[in-house]
Amino acid sequence: MIVRSLQAAERSRRRVVSQTWESTRLILKDDNMGFSFHITTMYAGTETRMCYRNHLEAVYCISGEGEIRDLNTNEVHQIRPGTIYVLDKHDPHVLTARTALQLACVFNPPVTGREVHDETGAYPLEGEPV
Repeated sequence: MIVRSLQAAERSRRRVVSQTWESTRLILKDDNMGFSFHITTMYAGTETRMCYRNHLEAVYCISGEGEIRDLNTNEVHQIRPGTIYVLDKHDPHVLTARTALQLACVFNPPVTGREVHDETGAYPLEGEPV
């Protein structure tokens, strides 16, 4: 059994801070669950371009408001509490946070913990440079 608190994880190396977001990774690859689980905050007034070529991701909005734009179709979807979006086709997208967005994110395959987006908006796979 694994039991962790978000507050304790935020004070550890499990918290990663980037320019437009911060993420606390509660479940990582070395937990051997087959996925990783993160609580991520997208900072208010930011726009982040991403495309997870190595991972699939499901994202549930806990709080805040924003939008996601699918860069393949240019379709825009509103993000607010209770909304889930699933990047099931390695979808290139832009996430805009009108207010701070608190998100629960699941990645498959799991991340190792220190990843940040590369120049393409992806996280590297284990063994690739971080």
